[in-house]
Amino acid sequence: MESCCQTSSKPKTIYICPSCGQNGKSVPPVTLKALLKPSALEIFQPELSYAFCSTPSCDVVYFSDTQTFSKDTLKVSVFQKEDSLDVPVCYCFGWTRERLKAVQDKKQPIDHIREQVQADRCGCEVNNPQGSCCLGNVTAFVRNLGT
Repeated sequence: MESCCQTSSKPKTIYICPSCGQNGKSVPPVTLKALLKPSALEIFQPELSYAFCSTPSCDVVYFSDTQTFSKDTLKVSVFQKEDSLDVPVCYCFGWTRERLKAVQDKKQPIDHIREQVQADRCGCEVNNPQGSCCLGNVTAFVRNLGT
């Protein structure tokens, strides 16, 4: 089984969000199955290809050619779309914006997450709304704390 934090060499399909017109990123069906509220899961069409929209100002989180799911259809808040301090940046190991800001040694959260990934403990494909590793989000957030 491929680790959630490994890169794939598969050809990339271009997905365009029907709401904001920005590029989306392919998301595995297991992500939607894990994170959609029951009422949204009942209309989810697993045979379709879905993508994640990371545009902060766009209400759409997941979209296919014929269907969209907005922020209010998810069980969790989405880091890219919510400014709250208690929203996870790392969904597997509980690193919120607030917790990351409180840590003095800014390398420590990144090292902690890397250790957990190497120990095969991450479950980003089911915990993180973007359906992939959060390490890039954590690294960027921590880097921005210093500016």
